[in-house]
Amino acid sequence: MKKQTRVIFAYLILTTCYMIPVLAQRRPASVGVLGDTADVQAITKGGLCIIGGGGNVKTAFRWMIDRSGGGDVVVLRATGDDAYNRDIDSCGKVNSVETLVINSRELADNDSVARMIRNAEMLFISGGDQSNYYRYWKHTKTSDAIDYLMRVKHVPVGGTSAGCASLSGFFYSGDISAESSVVLRDPYDSSVTVHNNDFLHPPFMEKVLTDQHYITRQRAGRHVTFMARIVTDWHTLPWGIAPDERTAVCIDENGQATVMGENRAYFIIARSRPEVCAPGKPLQWEHHQQALEVYEIAATPAGNGHFSVADFNPAKATGGTWYWWWVRNGVLHQQQKSKQ
Repeated sequence: MKKQTRVIFAYLILTTCYMIPVLAQRRPASVGVLGDTADVQAITKGGLCIIGGGGNVKTAFRWMIDRSGGGDVVVLRATGDDAYNRDIDSCGKVNSVETLVINSRELADNDSVARMIRNAEMLFISGGDQSNYYRYWKHTKTSDAIDYLMRVKHVPVGGTSAGCASLSGFFYSGDISAESSVVLRDPYDSSVTVHNNDFLHPPFMEKVLTDQHYITRQRAGRHVTFMARIVTDWHTLPWGIAPDERTAVCIDENGQATVMGENRAYFIIARSRPEVCAPGKPLQWEHHQQALEVYEIAATPAGNGHFSVADFNPAKATGGTWYWWWVRNGVLHQQQKSKQ
């Protein structure tokens, strides 16, 4: 019995000291995997799933898993652990779920890391700090691999909180967290760090800026300010998509969206240029109290409402409520549209 114990103990030491480093070396950036790491092929459907943070939306995970064909799932983050592995695995049958922590440009440009991403049939970008994603992943093999999944391989790609922020053409990097009350008073405050299509390139999202934790953290004011800066700096009338916490906007391969979860999501159309958007001055964006046309959809677990993200055509929207938003002297105002 003692001899058996010694043999088992020696085996465990050998495994701990030698095998784990070898496995880690073979799978750089990996912090945990469930299932079979051998690559599989599956029939996939493209789609985007942007979640407002504050907790998982299980039906949105199931929506992505269904589109993955049950293949391999990769979770990306710059800090943290593999907690999403079990969360996702519990929502449906997949070949594997693996989390990669990519926290340097060296890892982001690693060929093995890029290959693991490209082999995925579903990708999920976790919450955290999107400035890390921008700093570490921009213009690397990792960002190229993410774009490949979305634009060539056509697999479902989702993100929550910081991951949600990353999945739009216009991108708020959040180097300093912007507060609505501050940036409405000065749209050129140093916390307003918005970038124009120089990070990831999700389909249908070139003109879109996302924001998250929307109602919970009172972010409508900052989102509108970011959009005012886009109009002013790049002479483009942008669109916005903003899910609240525990709420997902699921966009299919044709650019058609539904809202899953517990709270609300907003689809925002800029209808004019701001009257005043200048350093040190309160934002003024009225346009006869019709500066922004906004569609609010209340989520349900199975999905509610419809909005065409492909063209933001108001005539195609169903299941929600229209509002006008405008800003007067740095204060955001909202009013439900009168029914025609």
